[in-house]
Amino acid sequence: MSRVLLIEDHERLAQLIAKGLAAAGIAVDVATRIDGAWASLQQMSYQALILDRGLPDGDGLALLGRMRAAGLGLPCLVLTAREALHDRVQGLEAGADDYLAKPFAMDEMVARVRALLRRPVEFRPLAHAHGDLALQPEGDLLCCGEERITLAPAEMQIMLLLLRKHETTVRRGALEAAAWGLNDAVTPNALDVALHRLRRKLAAIGSRQRIVNLRGIGYVLREEDAAQ
Repeated sequence: MSRVLLIEDHERLAQLIAKGLAAAGIAVDVATRIDGAWASLQQMSYQALILDRGLPDGDGLALLGRMRAAGLGLPCLVLTAREALHDRVQGLEAGADDYLAKPFAMDEMVARVRALLRRPVEFRPLAHAHGDLALQPEGDLLCCGEERITLAPAEMQIMLLLLRKHETTVRRGALEAAAWGLNDAVTPNALDVALHRLRRKLAAIGSRQRIVNLRGIGYVLREEDAAQ
């Protein structure tokens, strides 16, 4: 399932957008501020961004500019009440892929998001490989040399985060957010079950990478010798 990040501080509108996209089979995480959205982008893998401009901590275009400067080519739809020509031009020049003025029809918004999801991402600065491991998110595959194994969606998101943060401890909450989103309730042992399956899959494909539990701190991906 595709997952998008919605940055919208109007609670009722955010709920309506999330409901409309969910009905179309698109999962949504919601952020209400620029700083929270940037934090989400660091720990989650999204396929598109829906961005409001008038946010409590600034113009949403500031976040978009930061993303583009970092080489993150995530497709972006700007939603805003600013519908003047110069506002639309400003948004597109800042790196937006599409622009939709409020108020809008939900069917049109969903169609535009679907169109964005069909576009290839031009830049992928976040690593999908480390050591003897490589991830192929498009095929849900974890690879080690010629060996490969299929990952469930939550397992893929956990491995993406661990690979990006290799040799760096990742807190339990960050892994749960990566696997199941920021807005979904997670059962207490869901992460433990997913990590157990991932460890078995790493062993099955002969990887030397291990998911190490640093008790009370978090989890880290390390080579076998370093983990001992």
